[in-house]
Amino acid sequence: MPKSLNLFFCKECGYETIKWLGQCPSCKAWNSMVEAPKESKKRLGGAGSMLPLKKAEAKKLEEIPLDKEDRISTGYGELDRVLGGGLVAGSLVLLGGDPGIGKSTIFLSVSLHLASKGGKRVLYVSGEESLKQIKLRANRMGEVEGELYFLSESNLNQLLEVVEEREIDFLVIDSIQTMFLEEVTASPGSVSQVRECTSFLLRLAKDRGITIAVIGHVTKDGNVAGPKILEHMVDVVLYFEGEQNSQLRILHGQKNRFGSTNEIAVFTMEEKGLCEVENPSALLLAGRALDCSGSIVSCGLEGTRPILMEIQALLVATNFGLPRRTANGMDYNRLHMLLAVMERRLGIECSKFDAYINIAGGLKISEPSIDLAVLLALVSSYRNLSIPEDTMVFGEVGLSGEIRGVSHSEARIEEAIRLGFKRILLPAYHAPAKGKKKDIELIPVKNIREALTIFKK
Repeated sequence: MPKSLNLFFCKECGYETIKWLGQCPSCKAWNSMVEAPKESKKRLGGAGSMLPLKKAEAKKLEEIPLDKEDRISTGYGELDRVLGGGLVAGSLVLLGGDPGIGKSTIFLSVSLHLASKGGKRVLYVSGEESLKQIKLRANRMGEVEGELYFLSESNLNQLLEVVEEREIDFLVIDSIQTMFLEEVTASPGSVSQVRECTSFLLRLAKDRGITIAVIGHVTKDGNVAGPKILEHMVDVVLYFEGEQNSQLRILHGQKNRFGSTNEIAVFTMEEKGLCEVENPSALLLAGRALDCSGSIVSCGLEGTRPILMEIQALLVATNFGLPRRTANGMDYNRLHMLLAVMERRLGIECSKFDAYINIAGGLKISEPSIDLAVLLALVSSYRNLSIPEDTMVFGEVGLSGEIRGVSHSEARIEEAIRLGFKRILLPAYHAPAKGKKKDIELIPVKNIREALTIFKK
């Protein structure tokens, strides 16, 4: 009788091997290999066998029908843009985000819209909440109409029966970590269960043409919990971001087989649920203190979307040998670089001051286009001089103090004009744009010393 082989898998990424390893060859995690249960060794990758097999048939490209109706509007124009025009029939969408960020809320709202106005049969499945809890949330968001069904269940075998009985068009799974298959002898949320459940849902979506939205928990690193293969299997991967103490929520796509990943959607969390923000720049600049030192407006990009934001800076004299540096919303190391440039090129002894930077509204910007604005805000705080309130600034700062060009300069200028700004300080690299705009003054600068003319009245 042949000896049975032991099977080990990585708890972090799902990598499988026939022997135990101290470090996973795939994700490089240490002590993450565990032995698979005996029963699961006999059955690997077979979750889809519950669905009846169809005869394989190859088709030419011109024989495949494609109608405009294949795109399904979610009721959120912002979400439709991130998805590339709406949901695609037969697609599998994964949404990740921190607890309490609004993952369940947004898909419950989409379910309400598709059932009441889209004419779809919708099934919302929750493995975390009871039916009464779901009803309380749904009633708070609006009147429930149409063929919208709710199910509190974690067993995908039972779920399949309901889907076939009700002939469901749109299915929401909340969340994938609570689902399980009877054929897989592992606890819900384990690597094998998450992988097999996702494989089952993927085949269900493709074979039946059902659009499926799956909500996933995230780890402390911000990644969707479970094997990395989970993100490879689905068609769309979305992430919800935002600060817990802020109403602002940003949705961006990390993967999209049917559209671009360079778009974002901006929402605010209100009493009745998530409300889309069509003009995030105006929202972020609302309530800005005028005629105040250390405050300036810059323009960053979220995807391909220009967003105006207020950057606040504060320099305070310190009595300690090691000054404090705090950066909220921007890269901490970049703040250190800008302070070094100020000390070397402008002669400001930043080592004698604590430096604080804050991007108002809880926004996080990683691109270097806000360098010049951050530097001027620090100089404004140091000199206690205010920057004209109708001025917007953008540009990257180099180590020699030069101002470098950035991408999508025209889009940034148009956004500033739309919100009524009269002057724009921009890199000289974009000087050809000077004089092409009416009702606005474009001031190209080559280095940070030229940029200091903004303080002259």
